[in-house]
Amino acid sequence: MSKTVNNPDIPAKNFKIVVAYDGTGFFGWQRQADKPTIQGELERILSIILNQDIKIHGSGRTDAGVHARAQVAHFHAQTRLAPDTIQKGVNSLMSAPIVIHDCRLADPDFHAQYRVISKEYRYYILNREIPAAMGRDYLWHVKPTLDIDTMNHCCEYLVGEHDFKAFENTGSPRSSTVRTVYSAQWTKMPDDKLEFCICASGFLKNMVRNIVGTLKDAGTGRISPEMFKKILYSCERPLAGATAPAQGLFLHHVNY
Repeated sequence: MSKTVNNPDIPAKNFKIVVAYDGTGFFGWQRQADKPTIQGELERILSIILNQDIKIHGSGRTDAGVHARAQVAHFHAQTRLAPDTIQKGVNSLMSAPIVIHDCRLADPDFHAQYRVISKEYRYYILNREIPAAMGRDYLWHVKPTLDIDTMNHCCEYLVGEHDFKAFENTGSPRSSTVRTVYSAQWTKMPDDKLEFCICASGFLKNMVRNIVGTLKDAGTGRISPEMFKKILYSCERPLAGATAPAQGLFLHHVNY
């Protein structure tokens, strides 16, 4: 049974939350009637704590298996509970790998999606012959040695305003496939790991994973930087590489 609050003595407030989650085992961020999702679990727990139907709005969707270190969302509620009380309540009742790192009051007109200036994603590759025994849900195991200099050469073509249709999978509504990439770079990490960091005004469906899959082809010598550039400008998805696995991708930060 749905629960609503209509007491004029209880003020309606807008809450902003920052959420981290392990996307393994979830069918993405967006609520689905018959499948476990991040949004669905948060709404369920918040509705229990606040004793009313809560609908949250995220900064954007993450796909099945994708993780987040700092997803941002907001929700409205009529309550006298303090933000830190709500935060502690959710983290206490939540059995899923979802944690609210921050909960605070926001301006009444704050919207987690429409106020976004840019987002930063990070992708992780384990680049060696031997796979990982632990942590394999958080990276992509690639056996052939990758040429990081070539991959970073390709990244130079990503920076700026471009039509990224060549790196978009179908299935998500959008008014335009043009986005602005502010930075994109690979970095070598300890223990044979590579980190890809990309910051942009927004992202198309599977855009980061498709870019990573195509950069991997450049790193193995399958395509050259010049071919990568042509793929970008072609706006033809079939020319780009395969979609990289979801488990290596993290929503790292959202800028407002």
